Amino acid sequence: MGWFRKSVPPPPEAPAVLAQRFWERWYVLLPEVAAALGEGEPHRVENQLCDLVADLHPDLHFALERGGRSIYALVISGQEDPRLRPHTDAWKAAAPPDDAIWEFHDSVPPVPDPTGVTVNLGPHRVHLADIRVHVQVDADAGVVDVAVYHPLLRELDPAARSAMTFLPLDATLGERLAGRRLRRVETAEEPPAESIDLLELREVVHRLAG
Repeated sequence: MGWFRKSVPPPPEAPAVLAQRFWERWYVLLPEVAAALGEGEPHRVENQLCDLVADLHPDLHFALERGGRSIYALVISGQEDPRLRPHTDAWKAAAPPDDAIWEFHDSVPPVPDPTGVTVNLGPHRVHLADIRVHVQVDADAGVVDVAVYHPLLRELDPAARSAMTFLPLDATLGERLAGRRLRRVETAEEPPAESIDLLELREVVHRLAG
C-alpha cells in the first residue's frame, strides 16, 4: 500500500514580496513599454502589464495615463477596497521616485480640468463639461451626497451608466478624496433643478475637507 501526502497550498506571499517582484519585472518590461507608448501603440504591452498587475493581486486595476508632472503615469488602484490597500501601499512604498518620464499613483488622481475631458463609449462621446451635479452637503458628517446628470446617461446600458456616474467624480476629486467625502452617489434621470458643474463640485468638497 502506498502512502500519499495531502497537497497543501503554499501560504500567500506577503504584499512587500509581491511588490518587489513587480518592480523587478517592470524594469525588464520597461523598454518594451516605452517603445509601445512612443509609437502610440500601448495595446502591444497590454497583456504583459495585465499579467504583471494580476501577480501583485488579481483584483487590482491599472491604467497608463499622461502624467501631471511627468510624461507618463502608471496608476494601480484597488478602487478603495480595504482588502487591497496593503498591496497598493507596498507597491507604492517600493516604487522608484517620480522622474521626468514616469510618475506612479496608488489611486486614481484628479485631472487638472475634468471639464476638458471627453469619454468615448461606443457611438457616444460624453463631454464631462456637460455633467451637472446636484449636491447635498452634510457638514456635521463631513460628507456630500450627489446625483450626477448627463443627457446621454439614459442611452447607456446599466454597466456603462454606472461607470459614467462615478468616473467624472473620480476625475474631479481623485479616487481617494471621492471615497472619503462622497457618501451617496446616484444617477439623475432628469436635469436637477439645482445643480453645479464638476469644478464647482471640487470647490465644495475641498472646502468641506479643509
